[in-house]
Amino acid sequence: MQVIRLDALSDNYIFLLCDRQQNIAAVVDPAEAKPVLTKLHELQAELVAIFNTHHHLDHIGGNKELIQRFPQVTVYGGIEDRGRIPGQQVFLQPGDRVQFADRIGKVIFVPGHTRAHIAYYFSPQHPEETGELFCGDTLFAGGCGRLFEGTPTQMVNSLSQLRSLPDSTRVWCAHEYTLKNLQFALTVDGENPDLQTRYEQVKAFRSRGEATVPSLLGVEKLTNPFLRWEQPALQSAVNSHDPIQTFARLRGMKDRF
Repeated sequence: MQVIRLDALSDNYIFLLCDRQQNIAAVVDPAEAKPVLTKLHELQAELVAIFNTHHHLDHIGGNKELIQRFPQVTVYGGIEDRGRIPGQQVFLQPGDRVQFADRIGKVIFVPGHTRAHIAYYFSPQHPEETGELFCGDTLFAGGCGRLFEGTPTQMVNSLSQLRSLPDSTRVWCAHEYTLKNLQFALTVDGENPDLQTRYEQVKAFRSRGEATVPSLLGVEKLTNPFLRWEQPALQSAVNSHDPIQTFARLRGMKDRF
């Protein structure tokens, strides 16, 4: 399974999963149809699946047109998003499995950004492969999603599930927010040498117009404040020793940043 990152809208990413042997593809969170159709034409591949993480328009905006072009496509989403995802046929529950090509994806229920958000984790099947995490707007490179329909407790539980995955996991988040996320992180964890190094690297990437997605989960664990709510430096920064309150205060500070 090959993962191809496509640019969409102003700062969205769409992920095309490809099996070149069978000339088939699946797409994660098609914000719009055009870049997907252009790439499929280039690859001469047939779209067989749409994997949606949640119902927001910048993640489902291309569903209808893609379904029109590929009537046999199967549309997946969380069971709690019933009625909110165009064309949804499969209503996934926590722990369900999906398959594309030779890879099996585990469905992880990650409410917080929305009440129905799910993530897809494709574990390695062979030693040379990496795990692939498609987490929508739950976990970002250097950050996490806003809490629109969920609570801090839900989001901490959701991020804890993602944090438990192997460090080598590639994190395919849906927006290019990394530079601003790290600028905020430095205001609350500025003495973190791993964060300082990452910030300089990301600045260089963005100055050249290069994407910062995917990131590695091991790097997120060292530098992303929204995975580090137990760290004394971050608890001190928000004057709390409670992990949930620490997270909530960090998220509130980021909302105003």
